[in-house]
This record gives sequence, C-alpha cells and structure tokens, in this order.
Amino acid sequence: MRIRTLVCAAGVGALGWALVVRGSLSPDLGVGRRFRRLGPQTHRIAAPRGTVFDVVAAPYLDRTPRGLRSKLEVLERGKDIVLAAHYTPAYGLTATTVETVRFERPERVHFRLVRGPVPYVVETFELHEVEGGTELVYSGELGTDLWFAGQLWGAAVARTWEATVRSSLAGIREEAERRAEPH
Repeated sequence: MRIRTLVCAAGVGALGWALVVRGSLSPDLGVGRRFRRLGPQTHRIAAPRGTVFDVVAAPYLDRTPRGLRSKLEVLERGKDIVLAAHYTPAYGLTATTVETVRFERPERVHFRLVRGPVPYVVETFELHEVEGGTELVYSGELGTDLWFAGQLWGAAVARTWEATVRSSLAGIREEAERRAEPH
C-alpha cells in the first residue's frame, strides 16, 4: 500500500511539474515572492533603428511569417499591442507562455507575462541609435513564489528564457542587417 501511495504521489508530482513547465498550470500564490533580473543583453546591429523596430514588430503587428508560426501565435492584435502565445522547447516539453507585447515606435517594446511557468515576468527591448546602426538592450525581471524553492525554479526558468531571447535577438540582428544592405 505504501509503495502504491509513493508511486501515485510521484505521478501527481511529475504531472504537476509537466503542467507548470508547459505553462498549462500557472500558480500565482503571491506568497514568498522572489525576483531576479533578466539580462541585460546588449546587441549592436548594423541597421537603422526603424528597420530593427520593424523586424521586431512585424511578426506581431503584421502577418506572422510561416517560419515563426511554430514559435509564435498572435491571439489578439491591436494598433500597438498584441496578446501572443510563444512556444519554446524546454526540458523535453514545449513551454507555452502568453504575453502582452506593447510597441512604442521606434524606441521600445514591452513584454508582460499573462500565463507561463512563473507568475511574473516583465521585459523590455530598448533601441538606441548609435554610430553605424542600433544598440538593442534587452532587460527584464522574473518573479517566483514560495521563497527558496521558487528561487531555484526561477533560476532554471531564467536560463531557458534568456537563451531563447538571445537566439531571437540573433535572428533579429541577421534579418535587420539583411534588410539594411544596399541592393
């Protein structure tokens, strides 16, 4: 009987963990909340600020390119704000986050988590004109509940989160520089 109870508890725990990773279960307890910084990550891009902003905004405000549809789904579109689902491989699963994305042309893009593996994330892309192009600075904050246990979970989530952002920014740099090349 005791083994059955342990197996059942392990199964429930594994299911709970998978649901949290996938973003299907988003506990927001507001108890023992801890915050950690995301970034900053600074990227120099050899393209005008308006071009970089357009590359960031286009998949959200315009039609999402076919190549990004496995990573991004715009659920609701407004003039300068969208509600979007992002899909990210994590721990052998696909994590789903839902975020509002607000655009301040041409200098800033704000992201705010609505649903995901942690209860709180805010992020910003700031675009600064510099000699030879644009400096894009990513920064944010991630919050988790349940004191030290949440802090450990937040560290794991932050590693995946920041790696995903780094990869996205590399793609943004590549596309913006391609668009800025004289034809």
